[in-house]
Amino acid sequence: MPNLPNSAAKDLPGITAIHAFEDNYIWMISNGHEAVVVDPGQAGPVLEALAIHQLKLTAILLTHHHQDHVGGVVELIQATNAGVYGPAGEKLPFCDVSLKEGDQVNDEALGLSLSVLDVPGHTAGHIAYYGHFKNTPILFCGDTLFAAGCGRLFEGTAAQMMTSLAKFAALPRDTRVFCAHEYTLSNMRWASVVEPGNKELQSWQKIATAQRNQGIPTLPSTIGQELACNPFMRAPHPDVAQAAATWSQRELQAPVEVFAALREWKNNFR
Repeated sequence: MPNLPNSAAKDLPGITAIHAFEDNYIWMISNGHEAVVVDPGQAGPVLEALAIHQLKLTAILLTHHHQDHVGGVVELIQATNAGVYGPAGEKLPFCDVSLKEGDQVNDEALGLSLSVLDVPGHTAGHIAYYGHFKNTPILFCGDTLFAAGCGRLFEGTAAQMMTSLAKFAALPRDTRVFCAHEYTLSNMRWASVVEPGNKELQSWQKIATAQRNQGIPTLPSTIGQELACNPFMRAPHPDVAQAAATWSQRELQAPVEVFAALREWKNNFR
């Protein structure tokens, strides 16, 4: 996919998707003067956006240690002297403030107030940031939750990921979900096989397809959309559980078994 121009988040001015690599989003929160970025895997696109919009980078927020999320940190520090916040349980290229669940990250100048959640599964020490921007509930979830999907279990277990996603499920349904990759359409193709009769998924898929045809992000989604359409958030639902059992060709006794089967199914879906 070609590198696309920076795109403002749907209906939430002040949060911008900066495109990196093939399908990464680096989220930038700004007030017209200062900015914070989340998971800068590349420095170049961030520096370009800062220059275009004449912004001063004050902070970098990291969710986990993977290179496509932290690769631009050192160059950005050298260029801007921004402070770096990241998970206490992960090895990072640089970190000024190590964070764990319950910690706070606030920026009054931006109108940004965030709480940290521990969400292991994709990596062992993955964190997410939940809070408010301009009185709107927001979630920066890295690679834990995707639109209609979730992250692969590289360092954690299905049980850990289920627990992490349950924390997201408890958030207000209008919470905007800012994940880190444009995986929406491929996730929806799989989700449509899991739940072919899910009308809300069908409606969202049409909207997302039109957005990608116009070259704009499908994100953010909302917690309400994920609860209605994302199989990983719907593992206890009878239709999802039955689909997972049929695919795995075995009886699945517990929700965590359903979740594990769903993750294996998605891993092998083409």
